[in-house]
Amino acid sequence: MSNQAPGQRDWLAVARDAVATAIFPQQCFACGAASGSDVLCSVCLAELPGKGDARCPVCAIGQPLGEICGACLREAPPFDATRAVLDYGFPVDRLIQALKYGHRLSTSRLFVDLMAAAPVPEADIVLPMPLHPARLRERGFNQAAELARPLAQRWGLPVLLDGVVRDLDTSPQASLPWKARVANIRGAFRVTAPLAGKRVVVIDDVMTTGATLAEFARALKAAGAERVENRVVARTPAPA
Repeated sequence: MSNQAPGQRDWLAVARDAVATAIFPQQCFACGAASGSDVLCSVCLAELPGKGDARCPVCAIGQPLGEICGACLREAPPFDATRAVLDYGFPVDRLIQALKYGHRLSTSRLFVDLMAAAPVPEADIVLPMPLHPARLRERGFNQAAELARPLAQRWGLPVLLDGVVRDLDTSPQASLPWKARVANIRGAFRVTAPLAGKRVVVIDDVMTTGATLAEFARALKAAGAERVENRVVARTPAPA
């Protein structure tokens, strides 16, 4: 345990950032302007798509007054709630792709900061969306786990990194139409951790149709989870 006072730790963090900025100045990922040690400049950060928008509390699709959307009223999904901090559009889409496929882990710090600004979830455990072992070997890391670990620490919640196994190496959901996505992901998850009576918060990067998160929640509820809330970086907006 560190013997440094909180104020001293803050000062050291500021000093480290100042040194890093001086030695390794960074350009904004979106516009190329100087951004110090940050991924985005202050202007682009303020203008991220969907930031601060009202959303359906169940599926996080944009809603004018933050009311439950018609789709969730017609048929409630297996999960209980979803929070998304951004819309999946430029430059968020490029930032997420840089994290997932370009191994640019620095973008995860930005996402964690944005996600941590929302209220702390009423949950007992944090679960990242798992990758199939073959996909994990190929990519080298699970981007959802890279978000879940620091978020769980900030929330003061335990994180479970190996409590669910993804048995099916499914085709990428983004390449499939909606009905095919549901069939593609069915039965993909096997819960190995004891979740009876637990309130679970699931961490993922992008929610598109919600088919993967719905199947994951279905597996968690079948294993005894009492409540499942999703926290995602970005939500794909409804078609115009």
